[in-house]
Amino acid sequence: MARSIDRRSFLRLGALAGMASGLPWRPVRALAKAAGGTGVQRYVVLGRTGLKVSDISFGSSRLRSGEEDLVRHALDRGVNYFDTAESYTGGAAETVLGNALKDVRDKVVIATKMHVGADTGREEMMRTLEQSLRGLRTDHVDVFFNHAVNDVDRLRNQEWLEFVERARRQGKLRFTGMSGHAGRLVDCLEYGLDNNMFDIILVAYNFGQDPAFYERFTRSFDFVAKQPDLPRALGKAKQKNVGVVTMKVLRGARLNDMRPYEKDGATFSQAAFRWVLSDDNVDASIISMTSRETIDEYLGGSGGLAVTAEDFGLLKTYARLTNPSYCRHACNDCEGACPWGVPIADVLRTRMYATDYGDLTFARSEYAGLGDGASACLSCDGQPCRDACTFGLPIASMCGPTHKMLG
Repeated sequence: MARSIDRRSFLRLGALAGMASGLPWRPVRALAKAAGGTGVQRYVVLGRTGLKVSDISFGSSRLRSGEEDLVRHALDRGVNYFDTAESYTGGAAETVLGNALKDVRDKVVIATKMHVGADTGREEMMRTLEQSLRGLRTDHVDVFFNHAVNDVDRLRNQEWLEFVERARRQGKLRFTGMSGHAGRLVDCLEYGLDNNMFDIILVAYNFGQDPAFYERFTRSFDFVAKQPDLPRALGKAKQKNVGVVTMKVLRGARLNDMRPYEKDGATFSQAAFRWVLSDDNVDASIISMTSRETIDEYLGGSGGLAVTAEDFGLLKTYARLTNPSYCRHACNDCEGACPWGVPIADVLRTRMYATDYGDLTFARSEYAGLGDGASACLSCDGQPCRDACTFGLPIASMCGPTHKMLG
Protein backbone atom coordinates (compact mmCIF):
# COMPACT_ATOMS: atom_id res chain seq x y z
CA MET A 1 0.00 0.00 0.00
CA ALA A 2 1.50 3.33 -1.06
CA ARG A 3 -0.06 6.37 0.55
CA SER A 4 1.69 9.67 1.15
CA ILE A 5 0.61 12.72 3.11
CA ASP A 6 -0.88 15.68 1.29
CA ARG A 7 0.59 18.86 2.76
CA ARG A 8 -2.24 21.19 1.73
CA SER A 9 -4.83 18.95 3.39
CA PHE A 10 -2.55 18.58 6.39
CA LEU A 11 -2.38 22.32 6.83
CA ARG A 12 -6.10 22.70 6.29
CA LEU A 13 -7.02 20.09 8.87
CA GLY A 14 -4.31 20.84 11.42
CA ALA A 15 -3.37 17.48 12.87
CA LEU A 16 -4.82 15.46 10.02
CA ALA A 17 -3.36 14.46 6.73
CA GLY A 18 -5.70 14.79 3.84
CA MET A 19 -5.72 11.93 1.47
CA ALA A 20 -3.83 8.97 0.16
CA SER A 21 -1.50 9.62 -2.73
CA GLY A 22 -2.53 7.83 -5.85
CA LEU A 23 -6.09 7.28 -4.63
CA PRO A 24 -9.02 9.17 -6.16
CA TRP A 25 -10.32 11.81 -3.75
CA ARG A 26 -13.99 12.68 -3.56
CA PRO A 27 -16.04 14.31 -0.82
CA VAL A 28 -17.50 11.74 1.54
CA ARG A 29 -21.04 12.61 0.43
CA ALA A 30 -20.11 11.66 -3.13
CA LEU A 31 -18.78 8.33 -1.92
CA ALA A 32 -21.95 7.66 0.04
CA LYS A 33 -24.04 8.60 -2.99
CA ALA A 34 -21.94 6.32 -5.19
CA ALA A 35 -22.57 3.46 -2.76
CA GLY A 36 -26.21 4.41 -2.71
CA GLY A 37 -26.70 2.71 0.60
CA THR A 38 -28.30 -0.15 -1.29
CA GLY A 39 -25.69 -2.86 -1.03
CA VAL A 40 -22.50 -4.30 -2.43
CA GLN A 41 -20.77 -2.10 -4.98
CA ARG A 42 -17.72 -4.21 -5.80
CA TYR A 43 -16.80 -7.85 -6.21
CA VAL A 44 -13.21 -9.04 -6.04
CA VAL A 45 -11.29 -12.17 -6.96
CA LEU A 46 -9.60 -13.99 -4.08
CA GLY A 47 -6.19 -14.56 -5.58
CA ARG A 48 -5.51 -17.82 -7.35
CA THR A 49 -8.80 -19.37 -6.24
CA GLY A 50 -10.74 -17.43 -8.83
CA LEU A 51 -13.59 -17.04 -6.33
CA LYS A 52 -15.40 -13.75 -6.92
CA VAL A 53 -16.82 -12.35 -3.69
CA SER A 54 -18.42 -9.21 -2.28
CA ASP A 55 -15.73 -6.89 -0.92
CA ILE A 56 -17.60 -6.65 2.41
CA SER A 57 -19.02 -10.00 3.46
CA PHE A 58 -20.93 -11.83 6.16
CA GLY A 59 -19.22 -12.95 9.35
CA SER A 60 -21.37 -15.31 11.44
CA SER A 61 -19.49 -15.57 14.75
CA ARG A 62 -22.53 -14.17 16.56
CA LEU A 63 -25.28 -15.64 14.38
CA ARG A 64 -27.95 -17.36 16.47
CA SER A 65 -30.83 -19.75 15.89
CA GLY A 66 -33.76 -18.21 14.09
CA GLU A 67 -31.80 -15.47 12.33
CA GLU A 68 -32.18 -16.79 8.78
CA ASP A 69 -33.85 -13.53 7.75
CA LEU A 70 -30.68 -11.64 8.68
CA VAL A 71 -28.69 -13.83 6.30
CA ARG A 72 -31.26 -13.31 3.55
CA HIS A 73 -31.15 -9.55 4.08
CA ALA A 74 -27.40 -9.59 3.43
CA LEU A 75 -27.98 -11.82 0.41
CA ASP A 76 -30.58 -9.38 -0.93
CA ARG A 77 -28.01 -6.58 -0.57
CA GLY A 78 -25.55 -8.47 -2.77
CA VAL A 79 -23.41 -10.24 -0.19
CA ASN A 80 -22.29 -13.59 -1.60
CA TYR A 81 -19.49 -14.68 0.77
CA PHE A 82 -20.48 -16.21 4.10
CA ASP A 83 -17.86 -17.04 6.72
CA THR A 84 -18.53 -19.37 9.65
CA ALA A 85 -16.92 -22.01 11.88
CA GLU A 86 -18.02 -25.24 13.51
CA SER A 87 -17.62 -23.60 16.92
CA TYR A 88 -19.65 -20.44 16.30
CA THR A 89 -22.65 -20.16 18.63
CA GLY A 90 -22.40 -23.83 19.45
CA GLY A 91 -22.94 -24.88 15.84
CA ALA A 92 -26.06 -22.75 15.37
CA ALA A 93 -24.29 -20.40 12.94
CA GLU A 94 -23.64 -23.18 10.43
CA THR A 95 -27.22 -24.45 10.76
CA VAL A 96 -28.74 -21.00 10.20
CA LEU A 97 -26.54 -20.40 7.16
CA GLY A 98 -27.49 -23.81 5.79
CA ASN A 99 -31.18 -23.07 6.17
CA ALA A 100 -30.92 -19.61 4.62
CA LEU A 101 -28.64 -20.48 1.71
CA LYS A 102 -29.76 -23.96 0.67
CA ASP A 103 -31.75 -22.69 -2.30
CA VAL A 104 -28.94 -20.44 -3.60
CA ARG A 105 -25.95 -22.68 -2.88
CA ASP A 106 -24.59 -22.38 -6.40
CA LYS A 107 -24.63 -18.57 -6.15
CA VAL A 108 -22.71 -18.12 -2.89
CA VAL A 109 -19.26 -18.81 -1.46
CA ILE A 110 -19.20 -20.56 1.93
CA ALA A 111 -16.16 -20.76 4.20
CA THR A 112 -15.95 -22.61 7.49
CA LYS A 113 -13.20 -23.46 9.96
CA MET A 114 -11.95 -25.87 12.59
CA HIS A 115 -9.19 -25.68 15.17
CA VAL A 116 -6.52 -28.11 14.00
CA GLY A 117 -3.95 -28.74 16.71
CA ALA A 118 -0.40 -29.97 16.32
CA ASP A 119 -1.59 -33.51 17.11
CA THR A 120 -5.06 -33.53 15.53
CA GLY A 121 -5.52 -36.57 13.30
CA ARG A 122 -6.88 -36.58 9.77
CA GLU A 123 -9.90 -38.69 10.73
CA GLU A 124 -10.98 -36.14 13.33
CA MET A 125 -10.54 -33.39 10.74
CA MET A 126 -12.74 -35.29 8.29
CA ARG A 127 -15.41 -35.90 10.92
CA THR A 128 -15.48 -32.19 11.75
CA LEU A 129 -15.72 -31.20 8.08
CA GLU A 130 -18.54 -33.68 7.47
CA GLN A 131 -20.41 -32.37 10.52
CA SER A 132 -20.07 -28.84 9.12
CA LEU A 133 -21.38 -30.01 5.75
CA ARG A 134 -24.46 -31.46 7.41
CA GLY A 135 -25.11 -28.23 9.30
CA LEU A 136 -24.57 -26.14 6.18
CA ARG A 137 -26.80 -28.45 4.12
CA THR A 138 -24.24 -28.73 1.35
CA ASP A 139 -21.94 -31.36 -0.09
CA HIS A 140 -18.89 -29.08 -0.09
CA VAL A 141 -17.43 -25.88 1.27
CA ASP A 142 -15.55 -23.46 -0.90
CA VAL A 143 -12.94 -22.67 1.77
CA PHE A 144 -11.88 -24.65 4.83
CA PHE A 145 -9.67 -22.78 7.30
CA ASN A 146 -7.39 -23.93 10.08
CA HIS A 147 -8.97 -21.71 12.72
CA ALA A 148 -7.25 -19.09 14.92
CA VAL A 149 -3.70 -20.29 14.28
CA ASN A 150 -1.13 -18.84 16.68
CA ASP A 151 1.44 -21.66 16.79
CA VAL A 152 3.62 -22.70 13.88
CA ASP A 153 3.59 -26.30 15.16
CA ARG A 154 -0.09 -26.47 14.23
CA LEU A 155 0.89 -25.77 10.62
CA ARG A 156 3.57 -28.47 10.70
CA ASN A 157 0.95 -31.16 11.30
CA GLN A 158 1.29 -33.43 8.28
CA GLU A 159 -2.12 -34.91 8.96
CA TRP A 160 -3.64 -31.61 7.77
CA LEU A 161 -2.00 -31.87 4.36
CA GLU A 162 -3.13 -35.48 3.93
CA PHE A 163 -6.66 -34.60 5.06
CA VAL A 164 -6.84 -31.69 2.59
CA GLU A 165 -5.72 -33.86 -0.32
CA ARG A 166 -8.29 -36.54 0.53
CA ALA A 167 -11.15 -34.07 1.09
CA ARG A 168 -10.39 -32.37 -2.21
CA ARG A 169 -10.42 -35.67 -4.06
CA GLN A 170 -13.82 -36.40 -2.53
CA GLY A 171 -15.12 -32.98 -3.54
CA LYS A 172 -15.82 -31.89 0.04
CA LEU A 173 -13.67 -28.75 -0.07
CA ARG A 174 -12.17 -26.59 -2.77
CA PHE A 175 -9.61 -24.31 -1.12
CA THR A 176 -7.83 -24.04 2.23
CA GLY A 177 -6.06 -21.51 4.38
CA MET A 178 -5.60 -20.23 7.92
CA SER A 179 -7.24 -17.61 10.07
CA GLY A 180 -5.42 -15.74 12.81
CA HIS A 181 -5.57 -12.75 15.13
CA ALA A 182 -3.06 -13.31 17.92
CA GLY A 183 0.53 -12.56 18.86
CA ARG A 184 2.42 -14.97 16.62
CA LEU A 185 0.27 -14.26 13.59
CA VAL A 186 3.12 -13.01 11.41
CA ASP A 187 5.32 -16.03 12.20
CA CYS A 188 2.48 -18.36 11.22
CA LEU A 189 1.75 -16.46 8.02
CA GLU A 190 5.42 -16.48 7.04
CA TYR A 191 5.74 -20.24 7.58
CA GLY A 192 2.58 -21.08 5.69
CA LEU A 193 3.30 -18.74 2.80
CA ASP A 194 6.89 -19.93 2.47
CA ASN A 195 5.64 -23.51 2.33
CA ASN A 196 2.80 -22.77 -0.11
CA MET A 197 0.15 -24.00 2.33
CA PHE A 198 -2.57 -21.41 1.73
CA ASP A 199 -5.02 -20.51 -1.01
CA ILE A 200 -6.58 -17.83 1.22
CA ILE A 201 -5.68 -16.20 4.53
CA LEU A 202 -8.09 -14.55 6.95
CA VAL A 203 -6.35 -12.11 9.29
CA ALA A 204 -7.20 -9.44 11.83
CA TYR A 205 -6.15 -6.15 10.25
CA ASN A 206 -7.32 -2.57 10.70
CA PHE A 207 -6.12 1.00 10.35
CA GLY A 208 -4.63 0.91 13.84
CA GLN A 209 -2.24 -1.89 12.87
CA ASP A 210 -0.61 -0.03 10.01
CA PRO A 211 2.30 2.20 11.09
CA ALA A 212 1.60 4.36 8.03
CA PHE A 213 -1.68 5.45 9.61
CA TYR A 214 0.11 7.22 12.44
CA GLU A 215 2.58 8.92 10.14
CA ARG A 216 -0.27 11.19 9.06
CA PHE A 217 -0.51 12.92 12.39
CA THR A 218 1.59 15.43 14.29
CA ARG A 219 4.27 14.22 16.67
CA SER A 220 2.09 15.36 19.54
CA PHE A 221 -0.30 12.54 18.65
CA ASP A 222 0.97 10.04 21.18
CA PHE A 223 1.01 6.69 19.42
CA VAL A 224 3.63 4.00 19.13
CA ALA A 225 3.93 2.72 15.57
CA LYS A 226 3.95 -1.05 15.98
CA GLN A 227 3.62 -4.15 13.82
CA PRO A 228 5.37 -3.12 10.61
CA ASP A 229 5.66 -6.82 9.77
CA LEU A 230 1.95 -7.49 9.33
CA PRO A 231 1.57 -5.25 6.23
CA ARG A 232 4.73 -6.87 4.87
CA ALA A 233 3.29 -10.36 5.38
CA LEU A 234 0.12 -9.35 3.56
CA GLY A 235 2.29 -8.06 0.73
CA LYS A 236 4.00 -11.45 0.51
CA ALA A 237 0.61 -13.16 0.30
CA LYS A 238 -0.39 -10.87 -2.52
CA GLN A 239 2.85 -11.58 -4.39
CA LYS A 240 2.11 -15.29 -4.13
CA ASN A 241 -1.44 -14.70 -5.41
CA VAL A 242 -2.95 -15.88 -2.12
CA GLY A 243 -6.35 -14.37 -1.39
CA VAL A 244 -6.33 -11.92 1.54
CA VAL A 245 -9.50 -11.45 3.61
CA THR A 246 -9.44 -9.22 6.68
CA MET A 247 -11.47 -9.26 9.88
CA LYS A 248 -11.75 -7.10 13.02
CA VAL A 249 -11.60 -4.13 10.68
CA LEU A 250 -13.51 -1.89 13.12
CA ARG A 251 -10.92 -2.16 15.92
CA GLY A 252 -13.44 -3.05 18.59
CA ALA A 253 -16.56 -1.70 16.85
CA ARG A 254 -17.57 0.87 19.46
CA LEU A 255 -19.96 2.42 16.97
CA ASN A 256 -22.15 4.30 19.45
CA ASP A 257 -19.11 6.19 20.73
CA MET A 258 -18.67 7.65 17.26
CA ARG A 259 -22.23 8.76 16.49
CA PRO A 260 -21.69 12.33 17.83
CA TYR A 261 -18.79 12.79 15.39
CA GLU A 262 -20.47 11.46 12.25
CA LYS A 263 -21.98 13.89 9.76
CA ASP A 264 -23.91 13.80 6.51
CA GLY A 265 -24.51 10.07 6.70
CA ALA A 266 -20.81 9.18 6.71
CA THR A 267 -19.88 6.77 9.50
CA PHE A 268 -16.74 5.56 11.23
CA SER A 269 -17.37 1.98 10.13
CA GLN A 270 -17.47 3.00 6.48
CA ALA A 271 -14.22 4.95 6.92
CA ALA A 272 -12.59 1.90 8.51
CA PHE A 273 -13.68 -0.31 5.62
CA ARG A 274 -12.43 2.20 3.06
CA TRP A 275 -9.06 2.31 4.79
CA VAL A 276 -8.62 -1.45 4.62
CA LEU A 277 -10.13 -1.99 1.19
CA SER A 278 -7.95 0.73 -0.35
CA ASP A 279 -4.91 -1.33 0.64
CA ASP A 280 -3.60 -3.01 -2.52
CA ASN A 281 -2.70 -6.11 -0.49
CA VAL A 282 -6.25 -6.68 0.74
CA ASP A 283 -8.97 -8.32 -1.35
CA ALA A 284 -12.01 -8.29 0.93
CA SER A 285 -13.25 -8.04 4.50
CA ILE A 286 -15.71 -9.91 6.66
CA ILE A 287 -17.61 -8.40 9.56
CA SER A 288 -20.00 -9.87 12.12
CA MET A 289 -23.40 -8.84 10.78
CA THR A 290 -25.88 -8.69 13.64
CA SER A 291 -28.77 -6.51 12.42
CA ARG A 292 -30.30 -5.21 9.22
CA GLU A 293 -29.30 -1.67 10.16
CA THR A 294 -25.61 -2.48 10.61
CA ILE A 295 -25.58 -4.53 7.41
CA ASP A 296 -26.85 -1.52 5.48
CA GLU A 297 -24.39 0.77 7.23
CA TYR A 298 -21.37 -1.46 6.62
CA LEU A 299 -22.20 -1.91 2.95
CA GLY A 300 -22.09 1.87 2.60
CA GLY A 301 -18.31 1.32 2.63
CA SER A 302 -18.41 -1.19 -0.22
CA GLY A 303 -16.45 -0.20 -3.28
CA GLY A 304 -14.51 2.27 -1.16
CA LEU A 305 -11.14 2.67 -2.81
CA ALA A 306 -10.86 6.34 -1.85
CA VAL A 307 -9.96 7.43 1.68
CA THR A 308 -11.15 10.97 2.34
CA ALA A 309 -10.05 13.71 4.69
CA GLU A 310 -13.31 13.18 6.57
CA ASP A 311 -12.48 9.49 6.90
CA PHE A 312 -9.13 10.29 8.45
CA GLY A 313 -10.83 12.56 10.94
CA LEU A 314 -13.19 9.81 12.07
CA LEU A 315 -10.40 7.24 12.29
CA LYS A 316 -8.23 9.56 14.34
CA THR A 317 -11.07 10.35 16.74
CA TYR A 318 -11.88 6.68 17.18
CA ALA A 319 -8.24 5.84 17.85
CA ARG A 320 -8.04 8.51 20.54
CA LEU A 321 -11.21 7.25 22.22
CA THR A 322 -10.21 3.59 22.26
CA ASN A 323 -6.45 3.66 22.78
CA PRO A 324 -6.69 3.50 26.61
CA SER A 325 -8.46 0.13 26.48
CA TYR A 326 -7.78 -1.51 23.10
CA CYS A 327 -5.42 -4.50 22.96
CA ARG A 328 -3.58 -4.46 19.62
CA HIS A 329 -3.81 -7.69 17.65
CA ALA A 330 -0.49 -9.35 16.90
CA CYS A 331 1.51 -7.07 19.21
CA ASN A 332 2.33 -9.82 21.73
CA ASP A 333 4.76 -7.75 23.82
CA CYS A 334 3.01 -8.95 26.98
CA GLU A 335 3.62 -12.65 26.26
CA GLY A 336 5.46 -14.32 29.11
CA ALA A 337 4.96 -11.42 31.52
CA CYS A 338 2.69 -13.46 33.80
CA PRO A 339 4.54 -16.08 35.89
CA TRP A 340 1.28 -18.04 36.18
CA GLY A 341 0.81 -18.23 32.43
CA VAL A 342 -2.26 -16.01 32.04
CA PRO A 343 -2.81 -15.55 28.26
CA ILE A 344 -3.11 -11.79 28.62
CA ALA A 345 -3.84 -10.88 25.01
CA ASP A 346 -6.51 -13.56 24.66
CA VAL A 347 -8.14 -12.49 27.93
CA LEU A 348 -8.28 -8.90 26.70
CA ARG A 349 -9.71 -10.04 23.38
CA THR A 350 -12.62 -11.71 25.15
CA ARG A 351 -13.02 -8.55 27.22
CA MET A 352 -13.40 -6.65 23.94
CA TYR A 353 -16.20 -8.98 22.88
CA ALA A 354 -18.02 -8.22 26.12
CA THR A 355 -17.40 -4.49 26.57
CA ASP A 356 -17.01 -3.27 22.98
CA TYR A 357 -19.22 -5.70 21.08
CA GLY A 358 -21.68 -5.87 23.96
CA ASP A 359 -22.07 -9.62 23.45
CA LEU A 360 -21.64 -11.42 26.79
CA THR A 361 -22.73 -14.77 25.40
CA PHE A 362 -20.07 -14.74 22.70
CA ALA A 363 -17.45 -13.39 25.13
CA ARG A 364 -18.16 -16.12 27.69
CA SER A 365 -17.99 -18.79 25.03
CA GLU A 366 -14.59 -17.56 23.85
CA TYR A 367 -13.34 -17.10 27.41
CA ALA A 368 -14.30 -20.67 28.30
CA GLY A 369 -11.78 -21.84 25.72
CA LEU A 370 -8.92 -20.23 27.67
CA GLY A 371 -8.90 -22.78 30.48
CA ASP A 372 -8.19 -20.99 33.75
CA GLY A 373 -8.13 -17.69 31.92
CA ALA A 374 -7.24 -14.85 34.27
CA SER A 375 -8.20 -16.60 37.51
CA ALA A 376 -4.64 -16.13 38.81
CA CYS A 377 -5.11 -12.36 38.58
CA LEU A 378 -7.57 -12.40 41.46
CA SER A 379 -4.79 -13.17 43.97
CA CYS A 380 -1.99 -11.19 42.27
CA ASP A 381 -0.78 -7.67 43.13
CA GLY A 382 -0.29 -6.88 39.45
CA GLN A 383 3.44 -6.27 39.65
CA PRO A 384 4.59 -8.88 37.06
CA CYS A 385 2.58 -7.32 34.22
CA ARG A 386 2.63 -3.70 35.35
CA ASP A 387 4.86 -2.49 32.51
CA ALA A 388 4.30 -5.34 30.05
CA CYS A 389 2.13 -3.39 27.59
CA THR A 390 4.02 -1.23 25.13
CA PHE A 391 0.90 0.88 24.73
CA GLY A 392 0.43 1.39 28.45
CA LEU A 393 -2.72 -0.64 29.00
CA PRO A 394 -3.34 -1.25 32.72
CA ILE A 395 -3.28 -5.03 32.35
CA ALA A 396 -3.68 -5.83 36.04
CA SER A 397 -6.83 -3.76 36.37
CA MET A 398 -8.35 -5.30 33.22
CA CYS A 399 -7.67 -9.05 33.45
CA GLY A 400 -9.01 -9.71 36.95
CA PRO A 401 -12.33 -7.98 36.30
CA THR A 402 -12.58 -9.86 33.00
CA HIS A 403 -12.40 -13.16 34.85
CA LYS A 404 -15.10 -12.02 37.28
CA MET A 405 -17.30 -10.97 34.38
CA LEU A 406 -16.78 -13.98 32.12
CA GLY A 407 -15.44 -16.80 34.27
